[in-house]
Amino acid sequence: MLMLLSCGNNNTSSSDTKSDSATTTATTSNKKSILFFGDSLTAGYGLSDPTDDAYPAVIQHKLDSLKLPYNVINAGNSGETTAGGLGRIDWVLKQKTDIFILELGANDGLRGIPVEETRRNLQAIIDKVKAKYPNAKIILTGMQVPPSMGADYANSFKAIFPQLAAKNKINLVPFLLTNVGGIPKLNQGDGIHPTAEGAKIVANNVWVVLKGDL
Repeated sequence: MLMLLSCGNNNTSSSDTKSDSATTTATTSNKKSILFFGDSLTAGYGLSDPTDDAYPAVIQHKLDSLKLPYNVINAGNSGETTAGGLGRIDWVLKQKTDIFILELGANDGLRGIPVEETRRNLQAIIDKVKAKYPNAKIILTGMQVPPSMGADYANSFKAIFPQLAAKNKINLVPFLLTNVGGIPKLNQGDGIHPTAEGAKIVANNVWVVLKGDL
């Protein structure tokens, strides 16, 4: 099974590539914030209504149904690399953050960016979150690249995420697209981005880890 993990490209319109304007912000002082920081998988690229169907929105629905006092902030940006995320993180962290979910790296992998560069960028993002919000809980989502990238590269890339989680003592979603990646009916026509139904499964993959931090 081919795990296709492209997270958009930089040739989309601004409405596709920026989901910051489609965020749900924390407006009630007694609610905590869960900030999702990622690429098109987080932004909900290709979905008819990302504000309702992207996996962070599905998690917001879950939180609301359980009457839990959390607001989701979707800071996904299609086409984002870890370098792009590092350049954007300071601005994003102006929003108070109680739980930070980091979903980046797949675009690095598909571009063949050196594994150590990806690792450094992710670590730098984690460091900035810890410095700004020392009490925030951080969750890292694991990523994989297709075997076509070469076995050595694919294995080294996959290892980044559990290694960083262990080093920083943060929680890990082992693979964000478990039970979705490579399954045609759960992905859009590009064979890459989840459908609304696929996004529900992705949300559950995250929820299994997230619920322990609430």
